[in-house]
Amino acid sequence: MSRIETLAARAGSSPDPSSGALSPPLQLATTFEHTPDAQLPHGFLYQRYDNPTQQETEQVLAALDGAARSLLFPTGMAAGAVALQALPAGSHVLLCDDSYFSFRVLARDWFPRWGLECSIVDFTDLDAVRAALRPQTALLWAETPSNPLLKVSDIAALAQIAHAGGARLLVDGTFAPPVLQRPLELGADIVMHSATKYLGGHGDVMGGVLAFREDGGHAAACHGLRVLGGATASPFAAWMILRGVRTLAARMDWHCRNALALARFLAGHPRVARVHYPGLDTHPQHAVAARQMRGFGGMLSFEAEGGREAALAVAGRMRLFTNATSLGSTESLVEHRASIEGPLSTTPGGLLRLSVGLEHADDLLADLEQALG
Repeated sequence: MSRIETLAARAGSSPDPSSGALSPPLQLATTFEHTPDAQLPHGFLYQRYDNPTQQETEQVLAALDGAARSLLFPTGMAAGAVALQALPAGSHVLLCDDSYFSFRVLARDWFPRWGLECSIVDFTDLDAVRAALRPQTALLWAETPSNPLLKVSDIAALAQIAHAGGARLLVDGTFAPPVLQRPLELGADIVMHSATKYLGGHGDVMGGVLAFREDGGHAAACHGLRVLGGATASPFAAWMILRGVRTLAARMDWHCRNALALARFLAGHPRVARVHYPGLDTHPQHAVAARQMRGFGGMLSFEAEGGREAALAVAGRMRLFTNATSLGSTESLVEHRASIEGPLSTTPGGLLRLSVGLEHADDLLADLEQALG
């Protein structure tokens, strides 16, 4: 079996049968020929149900995560929402405390309408996770590394806890794509990615992925919801994600090296109160990260001495780091998460989140140095 770097680099590169092209074709058709009695001689009926480009991309994404099946969605939020909506009514969900803010809002505002209950727990405290389990707990929702505090959860331990309680473990791996972390191999049941980020990798496409260790009932329910609810990614988005995957391993190597260099610089700066990056020896879960990750990723956050106003001033002085939402593209971004999340944010006011891009590390370091003053 090919190593993951080879799988990624050759994604969709088999010669096209009709032309011999090594770049995968893009099929934009919304409908496909069928027989009068609705037989499908070509395997496709309607783009919302399935389409050739999406199918090829899903096969590649499943191979990268070591999954039995993957499903592509138009956004990461759509993927996550479907995974939750597919749970039986009355289910209880354990949500990690530093999960992506929009999923916490989803739990607060929409779980009651879907017949779901939720408890928010620090997933780095395994005893707290065990104590929060209920007979109705159907899903543990982990995010590792988390957004924006870069907490690292022990995937193998969480999987054991979930399975002992008759639940599944979902891992949001957006900050750590498959070339860095493979949760299914550690016992997780589902991996979710916002493909908008590192899988696409160029800031020009949106998408979400659910990858399933087993092609069972929950995967089938998610697929059925996607078809009926219309949460199908466009063929063009699928094609763009497939293109992005082909450079994933090379990009992540550079992202990781740049981020580690910046984290080490920030950790020694007198105007930085705290750095959140799992590649630092001082990170509380560094040992867990070293055990379950092949690299520590391109995301980090730091807290400025002086709190909110100091952090905003630093962000305002940055030149190479653009103040913008999202992450995982070639350019470096900075974001004051508390401002983006709004009045209900639990993120420290002095925290700035960095998406470290593919520029030269020395240029990024110089920008941080002048911005910190």
